[in-house]
Amino acid sequence: MQRYLFFIDRVSEWSGKAFAWLILVLTVAISYDVLARYLFRAPTDWAYDAAYILYGSLFMMAGAYTLSRNGHVRGDVLYGFFPPRVQAGLDLALYFLFFIPGIAALAYAGVDFARISWGLNEHSSTMSGGPPLYHFKTLIPIAGALVLLQGIAEIVRCVQCLKTGAWPKRAHDVEEVDVEELKKMVHVDDDNGPPGGVK
Repeated sequence: MQRYLFFIDRVSEWSGKAFAWLILVLTVAISYDVLARYLFRAPTDWAYDAAYILYGSLFMMAGAYTLSRNGHVRGDVLYGFFPPRVQAGLDLALYFLFFIPGIAALAYAGVDFARISWGLNEHSSTMSGGPPLYHFKTLIPIAGALVLLQGIAEIVRCVQCLKTGAWPKRAHDVEEVDVEELKKMVHVDDDNGPPGGVK
């Protein structure tokens, strides 16, 4: 089972890291527009479209990668102090109540958005001859499917944690907050009182 979970993690990692290169393209495009606007007094017509298409693509396609690294926003200050089984039970309930219905709806609706956009040969209307949007809208159901697939892997991890009492291993790149260090800093020892000897 762990092999399949790591395979899903690798798919999410590949998609997130591949689309992360859009940050460089976005930086160059915006820097060029700022330079043209303020130095040469010749703003570009395409910068707005480029920014929302590139950033939107990056944001959507990084969702599964972020989920695979357990990096989405949550109240870590409280959540981190719960025992693993409580964390898993809470996560499992939230996956079924909110995550699966929301992401399934995104992927389902995204198929229609993409189909209609391709059928209309949709282009941006912010300028004459704007860039095509059908490629961008096609990413909506793709990103939804990838996040849903990663969510299924996370649900399996929750079930494993409920059984064993410990979270299964996952690949990590970075840690935003070291919860174990935070626990040590605020831990109150019953015999000695809080750290620093203050009682």
